[in-house]
Amino acid sequence: MKTFLPKESEIERKWYVVDATNLVLGRLATKIAMRLRGKDKPIFTPHLDCGDFVVVINADKVALTGRKATDKTYENYSGYMSGRKVQTAAVVFEKNPTRIIRDAVWGMMPKGRLARAQFAKLKVYAGPEHPHVAQKCEKWDIELS
Repeated sequence: MKTFLPKESEIERKWYVVDATNLVLGRLATKIAMRLRGKDKPIFTPHLDCGDFVVVINADKVALTGRKATDKTYENYSGYMSGRKVQTAAVVFEKNPTRIIRDAVWGMMPKGRLARAQFAKLKVYAGPEHPHVAQKCEKWDIELS
């Protein structure tokens, strides 16, 4: 019996909308990364992009557990001497709440050319509105356990 490999034309991609209100950041990020890679599909192949598009709304209402708001740090480096900035999660969350979700999902993706293409299918918005209504997105109720 031969191993089944889907062709690029056979891969069906759907659009999903996730409401991040009161969802724990890490658990949400694992579910999103799995859906972006396509690991929830029976046709999953590690070297092909089988994943779906994910739109995250209400990113400004995601929950951080424990003391992550004060202890977790995010780093920017401009490339110049003394160009390194270290900020806590609370400060980053205040300025750009979408960055926290994007960084968490990116950390759970494999690194490489394919993962960058898969990661490009993630769309994160701070408010309840998004411009992807024409794609007929399905509502994705994530059950975190």
